[in-house]
Amino acid sequence: MTLEERLAASETRIFKAVFPNTTNHYDTLFGGTAMHLMDEVAFIAATRFSRQRMVTVSSDRIDFKKPIPHGTIIELIGKVTYLGNTSLKVRVDIFIEQMYSEGREKAITGDFTFVAIDENKRPVKIM
Repeated sequence: MTLEERLAASETRIFKAVFPNTTNHYDTLFGGTAMHLMDEVAFIAATRFSRQRMVTVSSDRIDFKKPIPHGTIIELIGKVTYLGNTSLKVRVDIFIEQMYSEGREKAITGDFTFVAIDENKRPVKIM
């Protein structure tokens, strides 16, 4: 499989409904909940790309551009954006969709760095 095919095959998309138990007193998604979901999607994308044990080593930047209200649907999209020897980066975007009307907008963007590890938790080359 070529690099371009691996990148395309590893793109990960997850949809979630934003329910009141995941929101703060402003009725918007908790930032920590968004970060948790983003790390999960990034981990899946990194693992699908490498098919190796991967661990998060950093979240480089997370930009909260719009609040995510309860009663909406969110889509998280993870894409590998950089490949090093033992590490890779995944960009995760969260989009908001209204449940009962058309349209969507980007709410959050973040970058996550992962390292491939062996059974002794030491960095290994990404194949």
